[in-house]
Amino acid sequence: MIYGAGSLGTILGAFITKNGGQVDLVNRNKAHVEALKANGATITGTLEFNQKVNAMTPDEMTGVYDIIFLMTKQQHNPEVVASLKPFLAVDGVIVTLQNGLPELQIGEIVGDERVLGCTVAWGATMKEPGVCELTSSPDSLTFSLGSLSSKPSAHLGDVKALLELMGPVELDSNFVGNRWSKLLINASFSGMSAVMGCTFGEAAADKSSRRIVQAIIKECIEVCKAAGIRIEPIQGKDVVKLLDFNGPIKKAISFMIIPIAIRKHALLKASMLQDLEKGKKTEVDAINGVVCAFGRKVGVPTPMNDKVVEIIHKAEEGKLSPGRSNLELLA
Repeated sequence: MIYGAGSLGTILGAFITKNGGQVDLVNRNKAHVEALKANGATITGTLEFNQKVNAMTPDEMTGVYDIIFLMTKQQHNPEVVASLKPFLAVDGVIVTLQNGLPELQIGEIVGDERVLGCTVAWGATMKEPGVCELTSSPDSLTFSLGSLSSKPSAHLGDVKALLELMGPVELDSNFVGNRWSKLLINASFSGMSAVMGCTFGEAAADKSSRRIVQAIIKECIEVCKAAGIRIEPIQGKDVVKLLDFNGPIKKAISFMIIPIAIRKHALLKASMLQDLEKGKKTEVDAINGVVCAFGRKVGVPTPMNDKVVEIIHKAEEGKLSPGRSNLELLA
């Protein structure tokens, strides 16, 4: 089951079904579910196809599942995971495909050995009910799968096989380091996408915002260094080696590399920005806020991440709107 099958979950479910797998797509959005039932999942963007899928609302769920892919906003995890426990098999596993570091909290509810974490290296946007746009390059459809438990789920191989119906899956021995790889990208590019009201590519192209992106990345790297966390490469690219700097020359090189590094995801529009546009609360506390919290814990200042959190919270309250003018607050 894919619970919280929005843009990412719908595309994942469409790929799994298209390539011979069986999965239920569950979403509270009745209009989206009805469109999926009537017309199938329509995928647009960098790939285009339509696929019949099995979709339902939570009240239509029955039976138990060996594998539940969790793709809801993680600020709702305590109540969502508690509601899913009756539908999880005795040896079943919840696979988090969420931002931040949600595995610790979910493990407290169902047990660490029943939680797998998965980082997703691609992005998507829901265009209308039943229609989702893939905004990343087709060669970036990869996953990294791991566990915080020393005794991972017996369903690890089954989860890997399902995800491989969409793209390559790397089993990660340093899962926390891989989570931070994704967190670094989300904090910098998703953060600026939400602050400016733009795509990842636009945030990288604008030199003023790129300086902020670079500063956020640097803060993430410094926090990990202080915490003893080794940030894993992203799709074979060593982010720290490419983008970290200690002097003006390497800083200038890092600055030039940033638009190149994000080009496969240039069309991606942060889910936080999509939430702001819909008048919803964002996951900023689980993204930039996590960097800030870790920074305080290890004694590393995170002024840029702090300010991004502040700006996005003000946007949630209607006191600010996403736009380039917000760069003045980050100067």
